[in-house]
Amino acid sequence: MGQETLDGDDLSQLRETYRRKVHEELPAEAQRSDGWPIHLDHCFGRVVLDNLFEDEWYDHVDGRPAYEQLSAAELRAAIDIADRILENGQPAAEELNENSLRWRDKLD
Repeated sequence: MGQETLDGDDLSQLRETYRRKVHEELPAEAQRSDGWPIHLDHCFGRVVLDNLFEDEWYDHVDGRPAYEQLSAAELRAAIDIADRILENGQPAAEELNENSLRWRDKLD
């Protein structure tokens, strides 16, 4: 968990770091703790990418999987968002999930 050193613009390393955090580390952390609003990897992907673009991510990314279409700068920012959730746990997951749902007009 936490920040790790990433070599500049090595897209393959950045993509792997993003994939591991979103598809493995975040769901595992959510399963270990009670009260998280999301638990599944695709939900974490939605939350991270929506917060990256401050909008519905699919309006900003052509092609799938989305993380393979991101620039190095976007990947670093997305990894920072994932790290924020990992470091701050449920409160960060709740805040960022609510942001995502608001951008998608899914909040009451």
